[in-house]
Amino acid sequence: MARFPTVRTLSLALALAGAALPGFTAEPAPARDYPIRPVPFAQTEIADAFWAPRIGKNRDVTIPHNLEYCEKTGRVQNFVVAAKKADGAFQGVFGFDDSDVYKVIEGAAYSLGLSKDPQLDRQLDDVIAKIAAAQEPDGYLYTVGQIGKTAEKPICCTGMTRWVDERTSHELYNAGHLFEGAVAHFEATGKRNLLDVATKNADLLTRVFGPGKNMLVPGHEEVEMGLVKLYRVTGKKEYLDLARFFLDQRGNAKGHELYGPYNQDHMPIIQQATSVGHAVRAAYLYSGMADVAALTGAEGYVPALDRIWSDVVSTKLYVTGGIGAEHEGESMGDEFQLPNRTAYAETCAAIANAMWNYRLFRLHGDAKYIDVLERTAYNAILSGVALSGNQFFYVNPLASDAKFAFNADKSTGRRPWFKCSCCPPNVARFLASFGSYVYSQADDGIYVNLFVAGKTRVDLNGRHVELRQATEYPWKGDVAISVKPDSAAEFALHVRVPGWAREQPVPSELYKYKDGAGLPYTLSVNGQPVKAELDRGYAVLKRRWKAGDTVQLSLPMPVRRLVSDERVAANRGRVAIERGPIVYTIESVDNGGDVFNVVLPDAAVLTAQQRPDLLGGVTVITGKALGLYPGDDGRTVVTKEQEFVAVPYNVWSNRGEDRMAVWLPRKVSLDFTVP
Repeated sequence: MARFPTVRTLSLALALAGAALPGFTAEPAPARDYPIRPVPFAQTEIADAFWAPRIGKNRDVTIPHNLEYCEKTGRVQNFVVAAKKADGAFQGVFGFDDSDVYKVIEGAAYSLGLSKDPQLDRQLDDVIAKIAAAQEPDGYLYTVGQIGKTAEKPICCTGMTRWVDERTSHELYNAGHLFEGAVAHFEATGKRNLLDVATKNADLLTRVFGPGKNMLVPGHEEVEMGLVKLYRVTGKKEYLDLARFFLDQRGNAKGHELYGPYNQDHMPIIQQATSVGHAVRAAYLYSGMADVAALTGAEGYVPALDRIWSDVVSTKLYVTGGIGAEHEGESMGDEFQLPNRTAYAETCAAIANAMWNYRLFRLHGDAKYIDVLERTAYNAILSGVALSGNQFFYVNPLASDAKFAFNADKSTGRRPWFKCSCCPPNVARFLASFGSYVYSQADDGIYVNLFVAGKTRVDLNGRHVELRQATEYPWKGDVAISVKPDSAAEFALHVRVPGWAREQPVPSELYKYKDGAGLPYTLSVNGQPVKAELDRGYAVLKRRWKAGDTVQLSLPMPVRRLVSDERVAANRGRVAIERGPIVYTIESVDNGGDVFNVVLPDAAVLTAQQRPDLLGGVTVITGKALGLYPGDDGRTVVTKEQEFVAVPYNVWSNRGEDRMAVWLPRKVSLDFTVP
């Protein structure tokens, strides 16, 4: 369990205030910004039975595991060779391997922000010293280009000459992750050893790129978010200006040959209306657009984001919250192209989807974005890491026959690492910073976005307000929120009522409940029922709060069946199961050795059952289903009633490689091919 910090670092306070760090000549604090601000994750204690063990496992296993593999695969040694402190070739086949090191540092820094760890602190300093030594005097840092030779035949994305092939080189992508890691490390430790490397590199970028200079744009978006974070911490407006340049230059043939839809470089971003191309690139682009729009008011950005978001949630979103249908190019796919067995749904894409939706929430204050974030976090992201913390899915299908090698490096199960290992360190940084999504604040009050047992402290208009949540979510829907201002004060408490509790599993018509209306939620304050105004999915409780006030939210959690829009060919005649925010799946280990012979009739009664002994403690769904088996004559099919057990999708494949299916046929007459 994370310790609840009582002291904010100077760097974090300055960054949140929009002020500059000592030693930098700052522009004034931004006149524009997101109307909704995050409550820093370091002010939020996660103390519940669901998330605390996972965050603890991330701290104790996943982060050390990532650091170990960055060492053993040569990712750290590449910096030593680039610094000419050792002989050798670049180890690896991807020029973006540097970014894995930066992401691990970011995740480790978030962990340090929650609890002190002198050994981890020293380990990061050692790695950072190697990074700093590799940086060239003018700020350039890209180890494969600096080393100039590779130990293995490059697959792609190397680029040995500066700024020539930004379409594939990932020089700017690496820089973005360097910037994000450096800001996280500085905010957690107060040390500038990595921040100085980042600003030196960013200063180089501002000299090289821009109007009348090099007009290329990143082939893989990410640097835009990193530049914005550096701007917030340093106050150097040049960084924000460069982020906007990279965005405005996209789709502009003046100055560079367009890369095309795969890189979202086929038309100006303010004209785009659909999500196309590489899914991670796309969601990182949209996140950067939201950041720049919030800080600059850039015309056309927000309408474009709204159009693209509608396209995704209406036609391209998996029921788990994953995005990216195609293995080929790790791409979004066409409208309603949502295959199950061959789904890609990359772990990194799910994380990027959560980041993008959180930014849209901060722009619009609408719970529908948190609905998508929650669905993604509980399902598509958590499925990417095993309960052990050291085995991963790069790809997250919604059906597996245990034969099709869906995962990266041609595997059918989880792996400890990949040749392209962007996902394991991305998981590490997401889980370490999960607390930042739970609460948010605006000038008028506090938003309770996610239901997570623990507490937070919010600095609201000169007052300190402590909120405590008591809940067993996501297994139970009762939430008690105690409010404790340091003195009585009037403000609004915005309590999210999830879409799934309002008969809307996703904010579109892509998925619907088919089993009738669920039970209504209830809300009370100090034991007295209230009918709060529902504003964009939040129950708004505006009153004079005093210490001891308590809000009770009760969200009934019946087992629900979902169906897809008929245009999703893979799901026609099929049903998925969810309860609360959790999507369920069946595995062959629980269902007679197979899953593709299982039919779940509409009339089958399903029951939720707590299983503290299973998969770290989960609620399973049980009942009676129909199993199809060959007849004695070998030509006919015999239908037998059999026990049915479904487990949360996020814990599948934790008992060995297994058959699995999320979408189940409703009738025996269905063609039994793997969808």
